[in-house]
Amino acid sequence: MEKKAYLAGGCFWGLEAKMQSLPGVIETEVGYAGGNTKKPTYIDVCRETTGHVETVLVVYESGQLSYQQLLEAFFSFHDPTTCCAQGITFGTQYRSCIFYLTEEEKQIAEQVIAFLEVSGIYDKPIVTRIVPLEEFYPAEDYHQDYYRRHGLIDKL
Repeated sequence: MEKKAYLAGGCFWGLEAKMQSLPGVIETEVGYAGGNTKKPTYIDVCRETTGHVETVLVVYESGQLSYQQLLEAFFSFHDPTTCCAQGITFGTQYRSCIFYLTEEEKQIAEQVIAFLEVSGIYDKPIVTRIVPLEEFYPAEDYHQDYYRRHGLIDKL
């Protein structure tokens, strides 16, 4: 069965490319979520006035990839212990967030974070926010599938 997940963890270009590499991922789309501005643009989001974060919509086949497995991969793809920064990118639009659609997804996200917190994998607390998805706004076309279109997949 096809399902959707909305995840934010740094620049959406790199996160999208990493998600695309997972078996069971059917398609992805980058955009904005979590803020209070309707139909934000990239420039709006970069000005840090919208409250939105760069987010990746991941469409996946749940028979091949469970939501828990998807979240485990998500946590391995970025540093969930830093607020508003991933690598060399800084700003509130790079916050780590899981936008859930159902209470079951919320519970799974909480369980994955609880496991990671006690596992000793990270030296600092996880700051990933778990929030309900209110609206997802697709980013401009030039942001979609950025790594593939620019031959950067091998740079991951």
